[in-house]
Amino acid sequence: MRVSYEWLKTMVDVPEDPQDLVREFVRTGTEVEAVERVGADITRVVTSQVLEKVPHPDSDHMYVCKMDVGKYNVDEKGEPCPLQVVCGAQNFEVGDKTVTALVGATLPGDVKIKKGKLRGVDSFGMNCSSRELGLDADHSGIMILPKDAPVGVDFVEWKGMSDTVIDCEITPNRPDCLSMCGMATEVSAMLDEDTHIELPAIKNESAEFGRTADMVDVTIDDAELCGRYTARVVRNVKIGPSPEWLAKRVIAAGARPINNVVDVTNYVMFLTGQPLHAFDLGKVSERDGKRHIVVRAAHEGEKLVTLDGQERTLTPDMAVITDDGNAPVALAGVMGGLNSDIDDGTVDVLLESAVFDKGHVSRTSRNLDLMSEASIRYERQVDGARCALVSDVAAALFEQCCGADVCEGMVDVYPAPVDAPQMDLRPDRVRALTGAPIETEFMARRLERLGCTVARGVDEHAPMHVIAPTNRPDLTREIDLVEEVLRLWGEGDVEPTLPAAKNHAGGLTVEQQRIRKIGQVLRASGLSETSTYNFADSKDLERLGMSEEGRGVPVKIMRPLVADQSQMRRDMIPGLLRSVAYNLDHGVQNVHLYEVGRVFFGHEHKSQPDEPSYVAGVMCGAWNDDQWNRKYGKLDFFDAKGVVENLLDALRITKVRFKAADPKQYGWLQPGRAAEVLAQGELLGWVGNIHPSSLKNFDLDVPVVAFELSVKALLRLAQRELPYKEVPTLPGVSIDLALVVDEGMTCEQVVQRIQSAGGKLLADVRLFDVYRDKVRVGEGKKSMAFSLTYRAADHTLTSEEVEKAHNKLVTKVMKSTGGEVRS
Repeated sequence: MRVSYEWLKTMVDVPEDPQDLVREFVRTGTEVEAVERVGADITRVVTSQVLEKVPHPDSDHMYVCKMDVGKYNVDEKGEPCPLQVVCGAQNFEVGDKTVTALVGATLPGDVKIKKGKLRGVDSFGMNCSSRELGLDADHSGIMILPKDAPVGVDFVEWKGMSDTVIDCEITPNRPDCLSMCGMATEVSAMLDEDTHIELPAIKNESAEFGRTADMVDVTIDDAELCGRYTARVVRNVKIGPSPEWLAKRVIAAGARPINNVVDVTNYVMFLTGQPLHAFDLGKVSERDGKRHIVVRAAHEGEKLVTLDGQERTLTPDMAVITDDGNAPVALAGVMGGLNSDIDDGTVDVLLESAVFDKGHVSRTSRNLDLMSEASIRYERQVDGARCALVSDVAAALFEQCCGADVCEGMVDVYPAPVDAPQMDLRPDRVRALTGAPIETEFMARRLERLGCTVARGVDEHAPMHVIAPTNRPDLTREIDLVEEVLRLWGEGDVEPTLPAAKNHAGGLTVEQQRIRKIGQVLRASGLSETSTYNFADSKDLERLGMSEEGRGVPVKIMRPLVADQSQMRRDMIPGLLRSVAYNLDHGVQNVHLYEVGRVFFGHEHKSQPDEPSYVAGVMCGAWNDDQWNRKYGKLDFFDAKGVVENLLDALRITKVRFKAADPKQYGWLQPGRAAEVLAQGELLGWVGNIHPSSLKNFDLDVPVVAFELSVKALLRLAQRELPYKEVPTLPGVSIDLALVVDEGMTCEQVVQRIQSAGGKLLADVRLFDVYRDKVRVGEGKKSMAFSLTYRAADHTLTSEEVEKAHNKLVTKVMKSTGGEVRS
């Protein structure tokens, strides 16, 4: 919501410095996104006068003008000289006052004015139209100023366009704040100041212009779609530019002036929060001397060309305003139709002030990808009790700004009247819940400032009876009033106290501690925590190359906001790969991310899906940027494996092993560069390089290594303490063993056989070399060299004991592997 400070000043007393009000907004729970100066995007634009106008020597529609721009009347050498401007407009004469943008000027839309040459004639600026200055849509000619306008002064200052706009982020539960009246009420309660809001009143509503009920009738087919619909007719409108004050306020609110009729409806919406729509009465078909407005659900496949010129295909969950129940003339709560819009030929106007169901409007807006100022307000709920009042305000402005005649009465169909919520507020309960010494009078006065009707109790402890305003749908219970009182009093002023409890010490559970430990270890290992969407594309697993087996059925979202987030995710890696792609596209070459989150496995015959938690990570590039004295290698499988080993070691998970992943089962991982992670015989997850074809599907062309582990398994196998092992006090004997085995034999398989054959004396096995040579080792063979350490717990081993144990080990390993000792 854009709040014009100058406009707000006319409704409530505010601090001189807008920043003081900004601080109050933030203190009371309204976030401020930006503070802007209106007119700041217009610089070096001055008032001017036409001194000379001669036809362009090489054009039949342009003129070479000499402009008086006051102190700016100097040439490039600094000598006094009128400004030469080539102008194509036809609506001015010598002596007219206008607006000129000098060389170096900026205009709305970041338009910059430079010295130019138009058909061989130099031009040192531009004479501006109203549209080029962002004042309205008029582009028929340059802007002509009053005869008494000064010459050579800054246009923004002379026009009084300087204003401060506070752009507030309004939460969905506060539809009242999507209007200037609502913001004035909020400021009144924040600052404890009176409001002085004056709404215009109709001066001459007469039957001599006609009776609205004789010209229009309204039917609402379904009260669920439309809670109230009022219609009023105004006649003999004169379409033209809006008055200056109206155009300025519409601009400050973030809209562009169009014409006086449309601007009035926009202004009243920004003023009151009630969207309005103006139909050209002459374009609505007539039957039996009346226009028959019907609000109904759209038919399947029904078409409507909206005001933006786009043809929309409608569905039955959308509400439409129709002409006698037939052709739609507007998309209810979102946008009007092109077949009934206001144009220069409009004479009579049918004014709609209505309330439509917020759920239907929200779905319509999103399904058609059509968001408007009206739909934003209807989605948050518009106050049905004020439709008639707002219609009267708009009719009064049509009188004032359009010269209209207001027909007698209005048609008001109100099938679902709005009742104001009533409740009791106990002051002592407020103080007990908030822990703040809030005075009873403060509570009553601030609630009244918010628009509530408050009947005070007999004393400061007695309950107050409160009737909430109908434009505050968030105030329905006593606790809602407590929250309002507290935020206005100041949450930051509440003295912190410990909650009352006996024999209870707070702290994290063991599971919470271990989950935090997971994050600490991964961050210490060089990864940064991220959070990706729980929503996913239905084709994510297919793009990744991951089988759906074991991942349940998709949990589909009934009305997704965007097409590529149509179901809940069944794996975390696709989201992380998108994060990698985003970082690479923005120049970040070294990406190390992890996430702890849930995935969702649905079931055919269960209402709730399984939601197991996983920890996943992705890494690409290098650990750091290269330095002058050090080059960092690219991250590979072993870097990711090392991160996983760090994590398992920190959680004190024992009997960890890595098993080569089956390419058929792990199709998204690169064969030979992927492993299953097991501990104590249980599968924890996997680690490996993402397959190049999978990376391509996510717009990645660099290697990425990743891992994914079950949080449930990690927490179950994690230990607080490890079994104590005494530090060896006796020396060990190390012997190297080189085995020539088939290429298909893995290190894990050979180590398992060595450990099985080594018995109690074998203390450690470590691979330190792999060698391949077709001549020395043989075709399809490889040599794997291991360092074996033998040690006894109770005595120093003799050479005979070591030799006997080693020979026995070699014999068993050669037999079990089919290999031979390399000499």
